[in-house]
Amino acid sequence: MSAPIAQDTLGRGQAAPADAPRAAPSLPAMPTVWGLDWFGLHTRYWASKGIQIVRSGEKSQLVPAAELYLLLDQTTLTLFRPASILDAVSWMNPDLIICRVLDKSPHPYAEQIVTDEQGQFVKFQRLYNAQRLRTGRVLLTHDRDLAGIWQETADPSAAWQRLRGMTRRTDRFASKLRGRLFDGSSADDVHRFGHELVSRWQRPDATISRIRQVAEGVWADKDADVKVGAGVRGPLWIGAGRALHEQTSAVGPAVLWDEPAKKPATEQIEWEDVESLSSPAPPRLLQGKRGRTQSPLKRVFDIACAGAGLLATLPVYPVVCLAILIEDGRPFFFAHRRETLGGREFGCLKFRSMRKDSEQIKARLMQQNQADGPQFFIKDDPRLTKVGRFIREYQIDELPQLWNVLRGDMSMVGPRPSPFKENQFSPAWREARLSVRPGLTGLWQVSRTREEGNDFQEWIKYDIKYVENQSFRLDLWIIWRTFALLVRRATKS
Repeated sequence: MSAPIAQDTLGRGQAAPADAPRAAPSLPAMPTVWGLDWFGLHTRYWASKGIQIVRSGEKSQLVPAAELYLLLDQTTLTLFRPASILDAVSWMNPDLIICRVLDKSPHPYAEQIVTDEQGQFVKFQRLYNAQRLRTGRVLLTHDRDLAGIWQETADPSAAWQRLRGMTRRTDRFASKLRGRLFDGSSADDVHRFGHELVSRWQRPDATISRIRQVAEGVWADKDADVKVGAGVRGPLWIGAGRALHEQTSAVGPAVLWDEPAKKPATEQIEWEDVESLSSPAPPRLLQGKRGRTQSPLKRVFDIACAGAGLLATLPVYPVVCLAILIEDGRPFFFAHRRETLGGREFGCLKFRSMRKDSEQIKARLMQQNQADGPQFFIKDDPRLTKVGRFIREYQIDELPQLWNVLRGDMSMVGPRPSPFKENQFSPAWREARLSVRPGLTGLWQVSRTREEGNDFQEWIKYDIKYVENQSFRLDLWIIWRTFALLVRRATKS
């Protein structure tokens, strides 16, 4: 754990919440953050992927809304990417997925036996900066009955034998993958798991509703008093009842545990609100009536157009930057976190069109939101600067996104790039729009009617329509339509 804060580390101290699996009796009780210990956070991490943890010998309610059940013994903690086996779940539909997890990770040291020429023991030798090689078997299933049998059997070996006897070989799928394995009965392993989880889990708010993001990689309980200063660097988790002042220096990955007297009650996981685990829809579901998928030439077209666009608009940049500097100072650009192909996040670049305190103003204006969907919109938005109002009117603020196109984060044409929270409102819409790159312009932008109370429905409609019918001809038509609308707007003003 690097740079622990005020004696807070990824360690142990208080009792685990009621719904969290228990560690072995030899392990001291753990402290909590947001009312959860490391076993509870492990459960929430997998729940954010649509997977319910089921442990042998521990009776708990099996959630019908879970897409998969991860079958573990009583103390194992594991982290791996399930994406590599999702195709097997989607296409082969096996009853039981047997994952051999290979954990080849750095370790502070390893011990080996030194022997003489006759093979007799001489000594133990400690090797520093070694690599730990650990393998383990974990099971995944979509069958609630199999998951129920696993949790009813206290002995994992006996449970595994029962599952083998109940499934045919053709209904089992074996897979090897890279991941991390931790022994929950080992204090050192629990410590390493915590370090890994804080570093890896970028969106704990997916299954923990009481927290808020107060800075990049910094998540705080709603009952924490947090003022982030220049000395704070995430990833950092701040528990209930804790205080962080502007003068505080904190470098993650680290945790400020809940104050014992203010430890919050454990919240139920809202399984219905968890985003779908399913991988983007297979190509045949995205072909629509015309039976086309994305052409390889689309990327070549994007690079050519973005490169030409950057060269053509280069003289505009110093003019806009100077106007922003005169009115409201630096910074000139703003990078908002959006999702692209497959749900990967990227910084969507724009010329800064809003005041520096726009997020604080937005919190006060939420009740005036005129949008019917997850986005925020009010007419004559007071957050806009004078320069910002002008460059937004003619979409000049989006010119820096040509750099996103060159990088491969975006395309010239595609669905509007949206952040994580907006993409949670409709699973089918999310899966469709994240199967392609978002675009500088798109079918929704050139086809929307702006009818009151119907804008969000049109957004979903035109995004899905574009994915189902995408073609080079359609892209050219959308680009032409975009220019036509901009020219018409310029001539009217």
